[in-house]
Amino acid sequence: SKLLVLMVFLVSELANYERNVNRAIHKYNAYRKAASVIAKYPQKIKSGAEAKKLDGVGAKIAEKIDEFLTTGKLRKLEKVFECVRNACFRVDLTFEKADENLKKIEHKLNHHQQIGLKYFEEFEKRIPRAEMQEMEVGVSELDVVDPEYIGTICGSYRRGAESSGDIDILLTHPDFTSQSEKQPKLLHAVVDHLESIGFITDTLSKGDTKFMGVCQLQKEDEEECFHRRIDIRLIPKDQYYCGVLYFTGSDIFNKNMRTHALEKGFTLNEYTIRPLGVTGVAGEPLLVDSEKDIFDYIQWKYREPKERSE
Repeated sequence: SKLLVLMVFLVSELANYERNVNRAIHKYNAYRKAASVIAKYPQKIKSGAEAKKLDGVGAKIAEKIDEFLTTGKLRKLEKVFECVRNACFRVDLTFEKADENLKKIEHKLNHHQQIGLKYFEEFEKRIPRAEMQEMEVGVSELDVVDPEYIGTICGSYRRGAESSGDIDILLTHPDFTSQSEKQPKLLHAVVDHLESIGFITDTLSKGDTKFMGVCQLQKEDEEECFHRRIDIRLIPKDQYYCGVLYFTGSDIFNKNMRTHALEKGFTLNEYTIRPLGVTGVAGEPLLVDSEKDIFDYIQWKYREPKERSE
């Protein structure tokens, strides 16, 4: 509903404020997590108390939801917009005037915000698994660019979820390792190809190792197609499977696996697995050619991605 869209927009803008103005990354992460769980909630949220039951929505965010539901606006967000552009504009984000006000400030938004506003309602729609599977076929066809590319769609999709929030692709190539020079052309060649076939429609940012943008799956037999958020990360080949393990999740599974690794004398993160010496100092990264290698090192039974939701 429009009310839910506005609620998620408000929480997302608070997240951006904490990151860009206050440099409070922990608050930014808290707001972003709250926005994500609220967006996925299948029912209309009627109170802060109801929202507080969701994982990621704390007492302070619940208070702000109550304020919005009661008054149609947020005092803190009004302060946010006062700070932006040296108090050049203020916005009264009431429910009745939301559409009008958003259009009114559109020219003052940065590129990221304009893209977010343009596709906001589409981004809030979950991506059905069938659509994700079609996208996975496209990822497997990167050999038209170079047959040595390896690409994996991670996140909840890889764990077997029936729907996903966005597309998170990990990409690697044997020419790129943690010991080599940066290879931005490897990422850019893939992005250029996906743009040329009409899959990528907008760019939010394109760096040496990470692309953030918007894509759409063209279907000739369907009139409607939705724009989706997509991230593509280029990872060194020798760190790829630690990255695939990490970005597949879930968060709880990753935490449990890291804890088990420490108990067995290893430190594990999204880049490497390293043995810990008697002094607790990590040694050189171990050779990893598959996710199973990581399980074997820490003497843990291998679990398929669909078994990693907890």
